[in-house]
Amino acid sequence: MHPIKRVEIVIDSLELHKILNILDKSGISGYTVIRDATGIGDRGARMGDQLSDVLKNSYVLTACPDEQLQPLVEAIRPLLKRFGGICLVSDAQWIIH
Repeated sequence: MHPIKRVEIVIDSLELHKILNILDKSGISGYTVIRDATGIGDRGARMGDQLSDVLKNSYVLTACPDEQLQPLVEAIRPLLKRFGGICLVSDAQWIIH
């Protein structure tokens, strides 16, 4: 096993492409996207039952080594501040196959 940082991001679906670009520029090549994430946060309810991506969220799960974390978080922070969302970071173990 290899120690890594698990990064979970919930962002407005219209801004998803910006998050994915940040991941790419940060050298993070692997991630999972779950569209139409629902929930309630400080900006109200996002139930995912809209006809367009307006008022919908996407969930992004990725992992990175500790040295990539700080630049990644600093690049994501302005988007979260402007558009809302959440970024959670936790310690994890990568099972290398």
